[in-house]
Amino acid sequence: MKYMLLMQFGPQSTVPPMDTWAPGDVEAHIAFMRDLDAKLNADGEMVEAQGLAEPDQALIVRAGAGGAPAVLDGPFPETKEFLFGYWIVDVDTRDRAVEIAAAISAAPGPDGAPLAMPIEVRQIMVGPPGDL
Repeated sequence: MKYMLLMQFGPQSTVPPMDTWAPGDVEAHIAFMRDLDAKLNADGEMVEAQGLAEPDQALIVRAGAGGAPAVLDGPFPETKEFLFGYWIVDVDTRDRAVEIAAAISAAPGPDGAPLAMPIEVRQIMVGPPGDL
């Protein structure tokens, strides 16, 4: 079963913005994420993982007249949270996806303290046999 693990941040988060961290704390955090990704790859559970640009670099696209793209590049309405990165894992059980999410959540932050980041776990749905 495939699951998407979503790392979200926002003003209500207790996680301070990374640009306020000491350089060594940023390096430790990134090393933790790389090590976790390497373990998931070695275990055959990693499908994909990506960090995402800040929300101020996002675009919202809708179909305009005749289907042409109508692009809005901000400012966007205030949101409580934004997606900062994601992992797609292929695991045998939902419990395993939850275990991985907990490991991600415990990534080190300032002074090496676990961040306890909220990680949303969502199963990737598949259609009936023969679809895509």
